Order: sequence, then structure tokens, then C-alpha cells
Amino acid sequence: MITTDVCIVGAGPGGAGAALKLSYLGIPSLVVDKASFPRDKICGDAISGKVTTLLQRLDPNILERFRSLASNIDVWGIRFIPSSGRALELPFKLNYDKAQEDSPGYVMKRNDFDNFLVEEVRRRPNIDLRENTEISSYSRTADGWLLKDKSGDLEIRCKVLLVADGAYSYFSRHIAGHTKDNAHYAAALRAYYKGVTGFHDDNFIELHFLPELNPGYFWIFPLPDGGANIGLGMRSDFIQKRRLNLNELLEQAIQGHPEIAARFKNAKLEGKVMGYGLPLGSKRRSLSGDNYMLLGDAGHLIDPLTGEGIGNAFYSGFIAAEQVQQCLVEQRFDAEYLKAYDVRVDRVLRAEMRLSYQLQRIMRIDWLTNLITGFISNNPKIIDLLCRMYTDFDLRKQLVRPFFWLKIWWKKGKVTS
Repeated sequence: MITTDVCIVGAGPGGAGAALKLSYLGIPSLVVDKASFPRDKICGDAISGKVTTLLQRLDPNILERFRSLASNIDVWGIRFIPSSGRALELPFKLNYDKAQEDSPGYVMKRNDFDNFLVEEVRRRPNIDLRENTEISSYSRTADGWLLKDKSGDLEIRCKVLLVADGAYSYFSRHIAGHTKDNAHYAAALRAYYKGVTGFHDDNFIELHFLPELNPGYFWIFPLPDGGANIGLGMRSDFIQKRRLNLNELLEQAIQGHPEIAARFKNAKLEGKVMGYGLPLGSKRRSLSGDNYMLLGDAGHLIDPLTGEGIGNAFYSGFIAAEQVQQCLVEQRFDAEYLKAYDVRVDRVLRAEMRLSYQLQRIMRIDWLTNLITGFISNNPKIIDLLCRMYTDFDLRKQLVRPFFWLKIWWKKGKVTS
């Protein structure tokens, strides 16, 4: 029997992030994961500025170790390609200088990124990491939770439980009651290729909004050594209604789309095409209860437009750790007290995801998306404005307001007339 104040189930970005933050706050924790690291995790592999910002705040040395890895690649922006084929290129930073600055984003295989985080966890003496430990039983106790592993050899008692075991979390579905809702869930495929051509010189990640994938997209993300993470994702309710086969759609994009097919002419598939589910954050759900909090995918915190999950999971881990600190100070772990975690996640992450859901709805109107992206492509000032929106959420909210676009259109008309 192990007794601990804090038990974290899952050592991915959410769980590892929480453990590291707790460690730096001087709070020991026990982390259990059913896998042995390094292990693969099916993902788009894009790592946003949220992660690097939080690592910098936690410990600049960790960020320096991350940036020195040969297994990641610098990313300086995004290419949006609507059905018209006219690309809109948005750098993450205005007037950036690659020679003098560190990049805001990265792409790195989850096998490598998650293992990097676990290695950082192993560095911390006040984190007890147990791999190859699958939790199969959760029981409420008078002062917390009792967990048992699948083998029956391990029992854990804790005051507060941080659930970070991913999209298929048993606790999330069967105890927290987060049932799958296809309108707020997506299915995706991921594949690794070598030899894909045509990347931006500054490694912009690419989102191709093909008509047959609406609402969804096909992605191409550069990796080190000439590799690429490619895949597609789409909301599950539309897949079901249209009776779509994602594997067939992936083949059609790679072999049948003229511009994309040309870039894959000499490319080779490495390994298998893998599928996975994405619990989207477009629907508000409770993220906590008596003596527990849900982190990352277990809390349905994936961005509904971009599919970003790593940064949101990592951020939720930091928020949960700070909430645990308050719980231990006050010795309160009840559901009412833990609602503060939900409030912070709602303010920091959920508002952003609601905006993404609104943008996704707008982008389902194909002709409007083509019109807007074509208009933006011809206007450097608007591109500069959109670049600032990457770090300015209040500015980004303007995107879903028709008056914003009418005002810009009117100003452009006055300039060109």
C-alpha cells in the first residue's frame, strides 16, 4: 500500500506537466502510467508556444535542454490552404530573425517529446514514477481515492487524484460521466513519410482545408531529417452521417489531389497509418469533483479547429498543480473547492476553444472561406494584424465578428478607389 497526497494517472504532457510543476512547488507526487517510456502516441506532433512559455516559467534550463534536442524542428508559422488552393501564410511572429531568435513553435514526434518530459520527471527526487502500471480500479474513500493496479499487487491511497490518462480514460467516461458526443469529437489518421517536398523555407506547418474533409483538414508537418507527419481529421458526426472512410480519403488526398500528389511523388510511408480519437473542447464539461481533476484529453481539452492537444494538456497540468497547492494549504479537496480549477481552465483555455468552434462553423462555408483568405492574401496590413492575434486573444475574438471584416473591407475600398 502506498499513501500519498497526490497521485497522477498518466505521464503524457498533462500528467508530466502537473508532476513537474508540483515538484518545483515543493510538493511530492506519485505518477503511474500503463506504458514504459519511450512509447509512441498517435498525434499531429505540433508543439505550440504554450509549451515553451510554460517551460521557461518553470525552469529555463529545461527549455534549453528541449531546444538543444536534435529530434525537434523549428516552426515559424502556419500555412492555411483553403479549397481554392490559394495559400495564406501567417508567421507566428512579425519580422522574426531566425539567426537571433528562438522559434515560437516546434514539431517533434510524440515518442520523443513525451520521453523528454518523462526524463525531466526522472530528474526530480520528489516525483515517484511507476511505469508499466495500469490502474484498473478506482474507489472513493473517506478522504480521497483508493486505486488498484491491474496485477492486483499495488494499492494507492491519495487525497487528490489528477486524471491525465488520455482520450480513452476509463475514469473520465465511467466515473466523471464524460460520455462521447460525436458533435464534439473527431477521428483522425496519422502517418509518417520520408521524402515529402515543397515545404516552406521556415518550416511552416500546413493545414489543407479540402472540401471532402469539411469540417476538418489534411495536414503536413515537417520533421527533422526530411521526415513529415501527415494526416487528416474530421468531426465524428459528419463522418457518421456521410459514411466516410478516412483511409480512403487519405489516399485520395495523397494520390489524387494535383498539388499534394506532386509533393508525394518520391515519398515513402514509414510504418503504418494509425487512427485515433480526439475529444474536443467545444462543449463545456465539468473537469473536477470530490478529490479529483481531469487534465488534457481526459478532460476533453483539444482545440476543435486546430486539433491542438499537447499545449492545452500541458497548461491544464500546471493549473491543476497550482490548485493542488491551494488544496493542501486549506486541506480542502471537496468538489465545491475544486471548481476553482474549472474556472481557471475556462478562462485560460475554454474561451479559446469556444472561439475555435465558432471559427470552425464559419469555415464550413466554403465560398466564404475562399473569399476571406483571398482577400487577406492581398493585404499585408491584415496579415500583420492576424499575426498579432496569435498572442493576443482579445484581438483574435474580432475574427468571428462580421463588423470587423466589413470595416476592413470598407477601409480597403477607400484606399484602392
